[in-house]
Amino acid sequence: MQRRQFLKTTGLAAAGMLLSRPKLSAASNKRPLNFIVIMADDLGAKELSCYGNREHNTPNLDQLSQTGVQFETCYATPICHPTRFELMTGQYGHHNGIYHFPGRRGGPVAGSPLDDIARKVTFAQVLKQQGYATAHSGKWQLTGEIPTLINECGFDEYCMWAYKHNLPPGVKHTGGWEDKPGVKTSRYWHPSIVKNKKYLPTGPDDYGPDIFTDFIIDFVKRHRGKPFFVYYPMCLTHGPFYVTPDTVNSEDEKFKNERQKNFKANVEYVDKLIGRIIKALEATGLRENTVVFFTGDNGTGGQGKGQTTELGARVPMIVNCPGIVKRLGVSDELVDLSDILPTLADFAEAKLPQKHIIDGQSFAPLLRGRKGPTREWIYSYLGDRQILRTKRWLLEDNGPDNPGRFFDCGNSRDGTGYEDVTNSTAPEVLKAKKRFSEILADKPLPVVKEKAPSRRKKKSEADTLKDAVK
Repeated sequence: MQRRQFLKTTGLAAAGMLLSRPKLSAASNKRPLNFIVIMADDLGAKELSCYGNREHNTPNLDQLSQTGVQFETCYATPICHPTRFELMTGQYGHHNGIYHFPGRRGGPVAGSPLDDIARKVTFAQVLKQQGYATAHSGKWQLTGEIPTLINECGFDEYCMWAYKHNLPPGVKHTGGWEDKPGVKTSRYWHPSIVKNKKYLPTGPDDYGPDIFTDFIIDFVKRHRGKPFFVYYPMCLTHGPFYVTPDTVNSEDEKFKNERQKNFKANVEYVDKLIGRIIKALEATGLRENTVVFFTGDNGTGGQGKGQTTELGARVPMIVNCPGIVKRLGVSDELVDLSDILPTLADFAEAKLPQKHIIDGQSFAPLLRGRKGPTREWIYSYLGDRQILRTKRWLLEDNGPDNPGRFFDCGNSRDGTGYEDVTNSTAPEVLKAKKRFSEILADKPLPVVKEKAPSRRKKKSEADTLKDAVK
């Protein structure tokens, strides 16, 4: 069956599985909620000052944390591709089929139907059925071709960083390149951007993250009269590590990849962009009924990313909406990125797809300040390895050929003070291990023929974090 025919009969028909309640409108007695989900790239929780970083200044995110909710422990997967699928579908890899990048250990076959995001039910489709205007801005890095690119996943509009293969037929990028000319299009200075199917010419002084944020602000202003949903997977802080508009001094600097010099500025520019969005919501009178989620797609590049450890999976999760989200500050409740879709659906009063498994659990009641059941555990995975966490216990780097490492974390959440109890026979440890086995029993991993290298002899999560946290 051809791809578009498949989409017509199954992918787009998925919208028919979404049984929503009566659509909300601006004329309703109940003012509808708007949503903005922001996901920074390669930004672990430890990079923000509200999570304890003493080098990076992130005042806007700190303010959102203080006046909303900051979850101390939120998990993504340790690398971006499976995270994007989990976030958008509300499913773990054993249900959406994506454990890794295509062609990598445990990942799908490149170009296979399994790796086609358009054949999944996404959070944009769930909200669109409820009458939401939907938009994507920033980094896509998933399947699709113009003219249905991104729109086929439930987004009405988009403004994306475009690789060469994302450009409209016959169009060549005329801007900057991150590598040798003609190899990889620029996402930062003089960027390659496609906006609603059309190539957007840019100049040498144009900065991609500013353009993506401008698009969001414009979309919000144009849709202030109806409920809207914006998904903003940022390009920052993924390498290459260039100067930002706040730190550039010359044209020669713009394409110099210097992590040590520029990473701090990149983190702080993320915070600045968040501040711009919040100010725009205030200016349009939408601040009180727009729920803003801020998270990351995996641990920091070079300091956790790609590792099946807590350092690789732990990302920020800050939620703020003055009219809805209670001022709870720091929360020790557990969440992971599979929870976003059901939380959005809960807030929007949209029913989830029938006969369709959603692994996540809504934390909307918690955000509203209501008492009730919360998650006992959160889960992460990459290829044929997995991570499992309760409030006290942590299992890292676990797989068929590797039993993983087991930690007693006590009340700690940042990697400090964890005790390695992998070989302990204490009754409470054995009881915890048994419970972990029960939780993992229905979460199969992909079968990989070659044996993966064991990380058992590497630094513990606690030791690694001590080295990384400044």
